[in-house]
Amino acid sequence: MSSRSLRPSRLSAADILRTGAVGLRARRARVVLSALGIAIGIATMVAVVGLSTSSRAHLMAQLDRLGTNLLTAEANEAPDGGPAKLPRNAVAMVERIGPVQQATATGQISAQVRRSDAVPLDYAAGVGTQAARPDLLRTLGARVGEGRWLDRAGERLPVVVLGPVAADRLGVTGPGEKIMIKDTWFVVTGILEPVELVPALDRVALVGYPAAERYLGFDGHPTTIFERSSDDSVEDVQGVLARSVDPGHPGSVSVSRPSDALAAKATTDEGLTALMLGLGAVALLVGGVGVANTMVISVLERRQEIGLRRAIGATRGAIRTQFLTESLLLSALGGVAGAALGAAATWGFARAQGWLVVIPPWAVAGGLGATLVIGVIAGLYPAVRASRLHPTVALNAT
Repeated sequence: MSSRSLRPSRLSAADILRTGAVGLRARRARVVLSALGIAIGIATMVAVVGLSTSSRAHLMAQLDRLGTNLLTAEANEAPDGGPAKLPRNAVAMVERIGPVQQATATGQISAQVRRSDAVPLDYAAGVGTQAARPDLLRTLGARVGEGRWLDRAGERLPVVVLGPVAADRLGVTGPGEKIMIKDTWFVVTGILEPVELVPALDRVALVGYPAAERYLGFDGHPTTIFERSSDDSVEDVQGVLARSVDPGHPGSVSVSRPSDALAAKATTDEGLTALMLGLGAVALLVGGVGVANTMVISVLERRQEIGLRRAIGATRGAIRTQFLTESLLLSALGGVAGAALGAAATWGFARAQGWLVVIPPWAVAGGLGATLVIGVIAGLYPAVRASRLHPTVALNAT
């Protein structure tokens, strides 16, 4: 037989995987501990991306539902430095702006809110009082959780609607109970659901304008104007709103867009996501070091096995392939477990928060891809070291 016809045998892909898996099965406890580092890193990265994406999806859904066309105009400071007052007819003036579709207002009232007359004034519950118009909820897109809202008849009577935080602080559990505002008993007719665009209303007691003037000494001047306009004209309205509310002192009117707070929150989440991804990458790097350490120890422990395989004809390339495959399988085991753990954590937390669960496929694919890269890098040096062992030296190792 000619020497040219003698070629080293080649292992099939199935044989390579089977050979690489032998070392993992023989040292299961070490494999689990090594794969754990990879799993933690991948789980962190998948969970961070999934939770961030789910949170942004929830915020975007909120913005779509609540709208981004709400503007508020609030009394700032008067030119003399004192507290400013908006004109009593400010709402009517805002309604004259062409693109404006809805406009309403609330007015701050200086009146203590107590659970009963037995509570001293010094121990008030920290609940503010505001006068409100019947169209406030429709303009804000808010809803009543229990009971009913102020109507044209109720706004003239000593009745009150509480924000959810205000109701909790006062110990009010439902409509029909009484609270004391200033020196007058008011009947609670409703409790609001959280007002997402204007969370300050969650902590106040709302009474009708006429009732506030009659029972609480309200002067009728609004403190905050709320208006909605068409989406494509919001910026135009924002530019003229202050002058329309108070033509004489536009500088004493502060105009804002409540939906900007939700958009800013989404931007903040992006920065936090980048930070957490960095931490996940560090955990993944630590896991890769653990895999490399495991593979180096494996080479030292299995020198006789390596020497025997070389003695019966295994090439250096076959030895390198065996240990690289073993490293890849070890990393892949941790990567798959980490991706599953990260996805499960994302699903559980997002569902608990009431968010839409969104796990980007690229996050899982990127995590698994990073796992394979880590496996190659971690296994390269041990594989090369194993392939360079001389058969005679390896077989004589103790």
